[in-house]
Amino acid sequence: MPDLAPFKATNPIAINHIGVGVDDLDRAIEWYCTVLGSVLLKGPFEVRSTSPYDGPMAVDVLGPSFRHMRQAHLLSVNGIGIELFQLLDPPHVRRSPSIQFWTNGFFHICITDSDVEGIVARITQTGGQQLSKIWRIHPDDPLYLMCYCEDPFGNVIEIYSHTYEQMYGVRAPSPAPPSV
Repeated sequence: MPDLAPFKATNPIAINHIGVGVDDLDRAIEWYCTVLGSVLLKGPFEVRSTSPYDGPMAVDVLGPSFRHMRQAHLLSVNGIGIELFQLLDPPHVRRSPSIQFWTNGFFHICITDSDVEGIVARITQTGGQQLSKIWRIHPDDPLYLMCYCEDPFGNVIEIYSHTYEQMYGVRAPSPAPPSV
């Protein structure tokens, strides 16, 4: 590995957005906006390899086999973008199994909801799946929870009860149970 010291970031770099592949863009927009509270910023719209501007850009990014897709841009409550893609030509292929931890690359997104049980119920009641039990991140603390789910389109969504910083950084101790 090269020496990374000369490349140290001089200021923190923010995560801007994530790209999520789906097999039904209209359903995905409705699901992400209704179940997760995202806001639709732009779309849906189509991109074809033959489009005057977007076409060459998409072919450059996705490769020469790209022909046609639908796309939309959503926004989460904390300003992180969710870019939804529905590939039409070549068609979207659902990953199976959805969790492929043994392969390189991104394999899930994580959302924060203090009501982990509630969001898991909403996900499963709207076509998604619960992939794991609800677990305590810290065995001695019942307040810091996590669970893995899958959206109706096969994408893995992890749920945390607290922000990432609260989960793994300095955390306030949980209140002591009331005395009897």
